[in-house]
Amino acid sequence: MSDVLPMIQNIPIFDGHNDTLLALHSPAFSDGHVRGFFEASEYGHIDLPRARAGGMGGGFFAIFTPSPRHHDAPMPGVTGSAPSASYAIPIAAEVDQTTALKLTVDLAATLFRLEREGQGALKVVRNVAEMAHCLADGTFAMIFHIEGAEAIDPELNALEVLYQAGLRSLGITWSRPNIFASGVPFAFPSSPDTGPGLTDAGKALVRACNELGILIDLSHLNEKGFWDVAKLSLAPLVATHSGAHALCASARNLTDRQLDAIRDSDGIVGVNFHVGFLREDGKRDAATTPLTEIVRHLDYMVERMGIDHVALGSDFDGATMPGDLRDVAGLPKLMEALAAAGYDESSQRQIAYGNWLRVLGKIWKA
Repeated sequence: MSDVLPMIQNIPIFDGHNDTLLALHSPAFSDGHVRGFFEASEYGHIDLPRARAGGMGGGFFAIFTPSPRHHDAPMPGVTGSAPSASYAIPIAAEVDQTTALKLTVDLAATLFRLEREGQGALKVVRNVAEMAHCLADGTFAMIFHIEGAEAIDPELNALEVLYQAGLRSLGITWSRPNIFASGVPFAFPSSPDTGPGLTDAGKALVRACNELGILIDLSHLNEKGFWDVAKLSLAPLVATHSGAHALCASARNLTDRQLDAIRDSDGIVGVNFHVGFLREDGKRDAATTPLTEIVRHLDYMVERMGIDHVALGSDFDGATMPGDLRDVAGLPKLMEALAAAGYDESSQRQIAYGNWLRVLGKIWKA
């Protein structure tokens, strides 16, 4: 890997989370707008032309099965003139395995079709060497990630098959319960300590992911589940798209103790760009949320955890972005904000892609 990375002339950004596959598959999840991946669009957040313009080298492409009518619910957070947000979104309905597995296969097929139709411009990466080479030569790198393990059966047979298909990252929960654990609800202000921890099936899932070399994503998992994973897992702890609870008291964000545990495991947090998880007042107001709110969370985590343990996890196509950023094409503005905050080129590279490579190198076995 070391002989590949110095070839990079610019700083490619590898992102910890997007919901682009579902937005492409289901226009209802993308405000009713039909769009493709290879043509620039004014809708949504990611397509290949805008990714190229923004310097995005790739990311975790999430496969997510919405609860019934989930697409009708806005991302949490209050807009308007209220001084602060206060909300508690009811827990979404559970999804059965048959439904989740069907959509998971459909969206995985979309991912692999994009790779084929890209004719070498895109690659689904399965190991760190592939990812490093993609970042070096400009091939757009995509990680097959599942957000919420509803597609996995109790016997974990589907996990074996999906791993062979390319699955390399799995979020145990989205913000709802399943047979493995309980997801943290969308609430502000709220602690993430909102329910029970891992079930016996969830503990077996953690052990199986460790054995296969699948990253376990702790974003959306409640605090008791987090500590159960921390106790069981032999791998670095990872939250692909979360913020600092000390700066924004959303239940979706991580407490200082959780950040410390991730640091001590040599893990990583990808900072979420959703304005309602960034702002101290919890409001979902893109127009008045500057890019410096993302930098504020990065600064806090770097100070508490060290530069080696912080990355980016935008939640593009699944959240409300700061107005100055708008979409993936705005990422150079974020890099400029990092430079203005005193991050030198070496630190920018760590946050942009280097820390992901290091942690994935400790987790993946293929």
